[in-house]
Amino acid sequence: MATRAAEVALSGGALRQRTFMENSELLNAVRRPLSPDSEIEIPASRSEFVRVVEILEEEGVKYPRRQYDGVRQAAIVSAAPSPLHGEMVGQLLNQISRAVDRTPGLNEDIKDRVSIATDISNTTDTGAMPTTRDWDGAIRYLTTEEETGPSHMLMIAVEVVFAQTYASLRAAISYSVCALRCRVGIAMCINEGDRGKRPSSKYYATIEEKRAAIQDVERALRSQLQTNPFGPLKVGNDTWFGKVEKVVLETYRLQNEATPPPDTLLDPTRSFTIVDDGGFVGGQVPANLAEITLSDCIPTHLISGNNIEAIPVNFFHQDWFENSFRSSMLETAMNRVKKKCKVQHV
Repeated sequence: MATRAAEVALSGGALRQRTFMENSELLNAVRRPLSPDSEIEIPASRSEFVRVVEILEEEGVKYPRRQYDGVRQAAIVSAAPSPLHGEMVGQLLNQISRAVDRTPGLNEDIKDRVSIATDISNTTDTGAMPTTRDWDGAIRYLTTEEETGPSHMLMIAVEVVFAQTYASLRAAISYSVCALRCRVGIAMCINEGDRGKRPSSKYYATIEEKRAAIQDVERALRSQLQTNPFGPLKVGNDTWFGKVEKVVLETYRLQNEATPPPDTLLDPTRSFTIVDDGGFVGGQVPANLAEITLSDCIPTHLISGNNIEAIPVNFFHQDWFENSFRSSMLETAMNRVKKKCKVQHV
């Protein structure tokens, strides 16, 4: 009888699991294919969100990313980042880290404790329901307090949006500042112009023909970068990357010691237009965005005695930005090309 009862319980659990998987709007949404960098919001309870995360973790599914806004009780589903998105996150973090490392007079042990972290999920109490968000990247400092042991302190949060909305960018970077209490947030918003009608699929008789066609397109697009460094990139009637209409780099920081609600939407403290209507216009942008200093990367009490906490962290440079942006823009365009090139199966 006990064995029979266990079998019934097991079958009942499997039935509930199958029913959930069939009826969960959130689970169905994360299983649908998403375009790179796209993001959707779905009303969902926290319990449904947790269950969906558990199912996907059991299946070993990394993307799409799953986040949860406990204040609005909505799940945020984000597709895998494009090469342009991912590269600019990595480049910003690397530039900041290298600028810190080049600081004269800074103890080597302190330098070694500054680290880069990407794609980490954070859950905080935001009222009735916890909020779970992933940051694109961050500069952290490893502390070794005797009372608490080693821990990472969030110093600078970095967010990049490409294809998502500016509102989602503000929400993400404001959360890092208000809820996670980072010193400063740095956000980059990239707006690609309309590409018009999407290219149709291209079919080839053999793999060799397909590869040769892809190489021809890459040569053509790479050549166009010399005259159109920020697009558009096109071959014939097919636009593989639209003209970059605008790139804006902003900083976000709390203006006083008061602790705002974790869902507060901050306004930027600094805002610089880097690209406008397909042209670079960031020649006068300060290399430290007029406010990023060593004390934003390292706890102030560790460096205040050396009179170096106010040293600017000069990480933004035109050559670096243009080269990094153009390379990853081309890579993003070529990803789109490759998805449309197929071998015709007879």
